[in-house]
Amino acid sequence: MNWRRIPASAWLGLVLTFAFIFVAVFAPWVAPYGLNETVTDVWAPPSAEYWLGGDNLGRDLLSRMIYGARTTMLIAALASALAFLSGSVLGFLAAVAGGWLDQGLSRLVDLIMAIPSLILALVVLSVVPADVGTLILVMGLVESTRVFRLARAVAVDIGVMDFVEASRLRGEGTRWIIFREILPNALSPLVAEFGLRFIFAVLFLSSLSFLGLGVQPPAADWGGMVRENKDGIVFGIGAALYPAGAIAVLAISVNLVADWILNRTTDLKGGRSG
Repeated sequence: MNWRRIPASAWLGLVLTFAFIFVAVFAPWVAPYGLNETVTDVWAPPSAEYWLGGDNLGRDLLSRMIYGARTTMLIAALASALAFLSGSVLGFLAAVAGGWLDQGLSRLVDLIMAIPSLILALVVLSVVPADVGTLILVMGLVESTRVFRLARAVAVDIGVMDFVEASRLRGEGTRWIIFREILPNALSPLVAEFGLRFIFAVLFLSSLSFLGLGVQPPAADWGGMVRENKDGIVFGIGAALYPAGAIAVLAISVNLVADWILNRTTDLKGGRSG
């Protein structure tokens, strides 16, 4: 890869994305105070000691945001990985097998997508405990329908190419065609889509936490922090704006990287190299 040919927007996205990842991974060492340590006054203004001030309980807002980055990004990443693992495999299988299996999976996905994602999640999470595992499963299920549609569309386009037809004529099985022929040629659009799905997962989790059905206190995530500090906006206190801004910056940075990856792979190239 020629690093000099990477545009400035992609560099900005890469730097910001890796900065978020670094902070999330090393949160206990980066955060100046503990997650739930009360160290200042309620909604204390920013100062040299507390860079972003205090939250609604007098905890250091910067430390809460650093720990919140870990929770938010981990849940979103695991949910996105689950969505891509299930959605892409089922999408490839539907495209290769065709017939009743394709029709059955496609209609099931259409049925799930007909229900608004947030309403579906709220119904499920109002019945079962909203722990981390449940959040990942629900978000992964919702996002997998979008991945299924993309994976199936890409696999259908690749499936009519000569090298796939040659594999069928050689007598290769479905597993070989999916993992050795289709998947290597579908990775680029899927990787770009993964970035977008990750951001949608972050926004989805933040929405659930803001409504009180996401990450539960005393754990910290950005959507929950907006909910905890929203009352301060009435008094001119911007504690809720910092986690909201972090969500926006993360979304922009990942989108810049995803757009760069997608632009590099606009032309679909058939066949395996080497």
